[in-house]
Amino acid sequence: MARINLLPWREEKRRERQRQFLMTLLMTVILGVLLVFLAGTVFDSKIGHQQARNDVVKKEIRLLEARIKRIDELERTRARLISRKQVIERLQASRSTTVELLDNLAKSIPVGVTLTTIRQQGVALALAGSSQSNARVSAYLRELETNNLFLNPELVFVRSVPNPAAAAEPYEFNIKVNLRTPKTEEEDEGYDPVDDQGGPK
Repeated sequence: MARINLLPWREEKRRERQRQFLMTLLMTVILGVLLVFLAGTVFDSKIGHQQARNDVVKKEIRLLEARIKRIDELERTRARLISRKQVIERLQASRSTTVELLDNLAKSIPVGVTLTTIRQQGVALALAGSSQSNARVSAYLRELETNNLFLNPELVFVRSVPNPAAAAEPYEFNIKVNLRTPKTEEEDEGYDPVDDQGGPK
């Protein structure tokens, strides 16, 4: 005898397909979430590693900046010390300049010339005095030129005094001359100072 299936097999089959579809969809969603999570974890790890490297680089940069600042301070201190050393050397070299100046002035004054005023400003020297004649002033200029202490003597003026008949020395004069700067010990030894670029000044 033939059997007839009266159950709604089409509905059952449709429900089975829907179930399989939902399971596949669920698995796909779960797999996608896992992949996103894994990718995020990997990227976070790489970002963290790179951030750590950046922090190390920043720390090294701060250390280098501190060292550079310290080097700059040392360079400024060195420049100040060198400047003070040069000043001290100049003072030591010029200790005897005053005595030498007066001695050379006394030796260079010819007969018939009298110095009344000596003014010094740095290496510039202004000499004022009186003379018996213009020729004696010229002789005094020649004496200054031959003296090793003086440089570039220059006659500013020579003129008659207001009452020449009553004066023993009827002419007054004014001379400008430069002093030769004393050499420091380093210059005596042939040392040439150098600038910041390493070349001679």
